[in-house]
Amino acid sequence: MLDLSTMKVGSKSEIIAIENSSIKSKLIEMGFLVGRSLEVVFKAPLGDPIAIEINSTVISLRKDEAAFIKVREKN
Repeated sequence: MLDLSTMKVGSKSEIIAIENSSIKSKLIEMGFLVGRSLEVVFKAPLGDPIAIEINSTVISLRKDEAAFIKVREKN
């Protein structure tokens, strides 16, 4: 199990869990739901923030926020 903050640009994955945190409900409202597919489309030079495409929408998250999202890499 990987967390979203460690994924490379261009990698595709599926959400398998969202850790309990103060922003869990915010992430769910933005569409980060278990079973959804996503793709990392951009990372800033120092790795923060990260742009993720999910449901044809690009959302930017801070690295520490992305770490709460657990994913499984897709081929």
